[in-house]
Amino acid sequence: MSQPQAVQSPERPRTRRIGTAIFAVLAAAVIGVASFFSIQSASGGTDVRGNLTLIAPAAAGGGWDTFQRELQQAMRTNGLVNNVQVVNVPGAGGTIGVGVLSQQPEANNLMVGGSGQITAQIQFDTPSRIQDVTPVAKVLEEYDIVAVPADSPFESMDDIIAAWTQDPRGVAWTGGGSFDQLVMTDIALDAGIPVADTTYIPSDGGGEAIQALLNGTADVTAGGFADIYPQVESGRLRVLGVVAEERLSGTPEIEAIPTLVEQGIDVTITNWRALFAPPSATDEEIDQLQELVAETVATPEWQATVERNYWREAPLQDEEFGQYIQDETDRIATLFEEMGQ
Repeated sequence: MSQPQAVQSPERPRTRRIGTAIFAVLAAAVIGVASFFSIQSASGGTDVRGNLTLIAPAAAGGGWDTFQRELQQAMRTNGLVNNVQVVNVPGAGGTIGVGVLSQQPEANNLMVGGSGQITAQIQFDTPSRIQDVTPVAKVLEEYDIVAVPADSPFESMDDIIAAWTQDPRGVAWTGGGSFDQLVMTDIALDAGIPVADTTYIPSDGGGEAIQALLNGTADVTAGGFADIYPQVESGRLRVLGVVAEERLSGTPEIEAIPTLVEQGIDVTITNWRALFAPPSATDEEIDQLQELVAETVATPEWQATVERNYWREAPLQDEEFGQYIQDETDRIATLFEEMGQ
């Protein structure tokens, strides 16, 4: 098997101060976790099946952390790895974790990553980029849904677009992170609404975005399905559409949610999750990691996790995965250009 060729990220002007600050944080993070990896290697060896470290490039409790801890549990329960640990390396939209992984000399380290890190590296011109590490396998996709308060006058996406077109600043959007703002940007572009004229209220996570809707600060959100849909089930929010190529499977209520494409809005951008290895990994080691990932995602425990979190399996690897990363990088860079960032 040949490894995917390195994907070049587009160059974007950024302030030197931001890049330098992030680099300083990266250096501190590398020093802080270096001893952990050394101890792990010394105590358990470096064989992929004997001793594996799963890197979550975020603090405990978030989507990346949940992914890695569920993966760890599936591996442990089914005896796929002798010793598997999760290490949190938060900071800079996941790019601190990229920097840490890129310096690991052994292949028995797997970091979860995806569109969030590409977003961060473009937005902040970070010194560490997803292209610095080796793609192993794309595993799944997580979808945004567009939702409004239950008592909102907006009954459909047509209502949103009509009001937004008439007054771009008058319809306030919110979301739990940079990816959600990209979704709003993509919708605006498809509808012919100048992105620079729109109103977006950033929130620190899905919970804060929900509060912004409920207290009237924002009118509409594009947010992660797992964050927003429970509020739809409780009757506090109303869902208008899912940002996916086709309807999601699940309960009759979930299957009834129309895609934006069905409603004439050609937006399908997804928040995907994938696993990456250090650049030091050989072709043989990448094959071993891909085999381990395939066995893990086939377990009943992992399948239950996918269903519980409203995820959707979307496997991809090798050259196709490398091209996918390139396409996503170009696509996200274009959206940031439209946002004027």
